[in-house]
Order: sequence, then structure tokens, then C-alpha cells
Amino acid sequence: MSQDDYETYKLGDWELQSGEKIVDAHIAFKTFGDPELPAILYPGWFSGLLSDNFWLIGEDKTLDPRKYFIIVTGLFGNGQSSSPSNQPTSGPFPRVSFYDNVRAQHELVSKHFGITHLRAVLGWSMGAGQTFQWATQYPEYMDLAVPFCGSAKTSLHNQVFLEGVKSALLAVKNTPSAGSGEIGVQKNPSEFRIWTTEEKEIGLKAMGRVYAGWGFSQAFYRQKVYETVLGYKSLEDFMQKFWEKWACSKGWTYHLPILVLSSRLLTILDPENILVMLQTWQNGDVSKQEPYNGDFEQAMSSIKAKTLVLPGKTDLYFPPEDSEYEVACMAPGVGKLDVFPSIWGHWAGGPGDSKEDVEWLDKQLGQLFAENEPRGITGLVEKITKVL
Repeated sequence: MSQDDYETYKLGDWELQSGEKIVDAHIAFKTFGDPELPAILYPGWFSGLLSDNFWLIGEDKTLDPRKYFIIVTGLFGNGQSSSPSNQPTSGPFPRVSFYDNVRAQHELVSKHFGITHLRAVLGWSMGAGQTFQWATQYPEYMDLAVPFCGSAKTSLHNQVFLEGVKSALLAVKNTPSAGSGEIGVQKNPSEFRIWTTEEKEIGLKAMGRVYAGWGFSQAFYRQKVYETVLGYKSLEDFMQKFWEKWACSKGWTYHLPILVLSSRLLTILDPENILVMLQTWQNGDVSKQEPYNGDFEQAMSSIKAKTLVLPGKTDLYFPPEDSEYEVACMAPGVGKLDVFPSIWGHWAGGPGDSKEDVEWLDKQLGQLFAENEPRGITGLVEKITKVL
């Protein structure tokens, strides 16, 4: 399936939490299954294209298009939904939040598809952040929520990690970071200078090398899994052909080196797209909305969907300790925690390189869906589907 095989839904001039707006905004999406089936929303992640979510969907998996209508959505800034790369602008892109993304997804689901209730919302990394946002922004809208390897509030340590990624990218343009949650500081704010091709390549490769120390765990590197499982010849080979390739390419299509002929051609990412998503991520906090007004514990206690929180045991920036606190803030019986027993770090949660972790995740999803009956008309449709 082509990475360009998707649809867009026009949102008009989209007002944002920041008071700014995206002119003539749109959200990109891809669907699987019959719209009459119970619906599952599966939002995308940092840098990912819609196609980078497909690995968890299939007739052999819990997310089976024969049983569910699955909607995959792209973040503002991912290059398919409204982004600097596809939005005419003479200056920095408007400040976007998780709230803004989820409100756009809600409009897509409710107005375009006419769906009044979701069977589940789930996602990896920034997709997990959107899942938490859905569960607090529209608490009655779904039966189940499954955030994996992500958080409801971007921790201070996570913000520090992202500052390193962002600063490495900006340095090539001689632009310092304005601080966590900001994009950067131009020497002359009245001049918005586009990136040269050389700046893009050097800056993005630097960003990829910084990210390399965070995406996988110490044990992953110690055991040289990049050689034994992924098939790279050396650490430098891995840094260049995996991390630099990711940083410079649109989305992240995963193929072992021996299958490189089946991978898509390298297309340079727009650094401004990356900066939009970084800024969204750094400011992640489900309490930054009414009626919570900064009260994180109140926001988490408002969640009504049965929520399965799945952190990675060796995730360096979404550690299980943070997830334990999130579940503890939920009402009794709402949240449950389980931990990926993996050395793949953040990549235990996706996007599909570790066969064992994919199987583990799919098993958790299957059990959650089986143990929690759907509500209302969604439940009726699902029961009829099972009988048929």
C-alpha cells in the first residue's frame, strides 16, 4: 500500500488553544474496514506518516478490519495533515497542542463519519499522548483507551531530552532554542528564512544521531541487537542507515538491510514539520484544558474509559514510574498498568521491528477487548459481527 494512499478532511480556519489559527486546515486520515463496524481511532506519532501505523492492523491481529472500522490520523506537522511543508506561510507555523489535534480528530470522527461513540482509542508515543488527551477531553466518547510507551504529561526529563534533539537540529541554522516548548529564536525575528538543502540534511542527520541514544535501551546496544536482529554491520552502519535515514526521510518505513530494495526512496523531511511536532510534544499536558485548568490529578480522575497503560520496561523517556502515577490518579477500577518486558526501549511499543513485542502488545489488546463488553449500539454491532 502506497504511503500516499490517504484522504484529507477540510477543517476550515482552525482556531487553536494558543489563540492562533491554521488557515484552511486539514487532517489526513486512512481507514480500514466497514464504517458500519465498531470504530477504533489510532492516531499517529512523532515524525510518522499514516502508513507508519499500519503494522498493528491485520486480519491476524486484534485490530482486524473484518471486525472494526479503524481510523488512522496524522498529527499536525506530520507532512500529510496541515504542516509547514504543505501550508503557505511567510513565518513560523501556528503553535499547536495535543488538544488542537484531538479536537480536529473529533470533528473528523463525529461530523465526517457520523460516529457518536468509539470502541477504543489507542496509540504509541505521541499517539499515546493523544490517547490520554482523548480520554480526558471527551471522557464519554470511548469504551477503551490504550496508550503505549507515552504519557499524559510530558515530564521534565522528557522535555530535556527533546531540547537536545531540537537544539541539534537548530544549530546548523545558527538558531538557539528559546527554551522548552518553544521553537527557536531568529536573530532577526522579522525575517523568516527557509532552510537550505544542505542545512536540512546536516541538521536532520545531527538530530538523528542525538535521538539514537534515546530510542533504544542500554541493553539493546550492549547486546548489539542492531546487528543480531536488525542486520546492520556495525554501530556506525546502524547510525547512518537507520538513524540518519529516519531523520532525513518522510516517515519511517522499516526494513532490514537485506530487504532494502523494497523500501521507498529517501525524501528529505522538512525541519519545520519536526519543530511543530516537537513543540506539541514538549507542551503535552492533559490538564491544560477546561475544566481542569492545570490540575493533573483531576484530569486523570475524569477518565471513564477502561484504560490499559503500557510503558516499556527500558524506555528511557517514558519510564514505568511515570505511568504508575498516571494510573494511580485514575478512579478505582478504571486504569490498569502492564509493562513491556523488553530491552528494545521506547521501540518496544512500535513500529513493528521487534516481533516478540508486537506479539506481546497484540495479546494485551486482545485480552482487553475480550474482557470489556462494548456499550450501546457499538456493543450490539460487535456482538452481531462475532456471530456472523
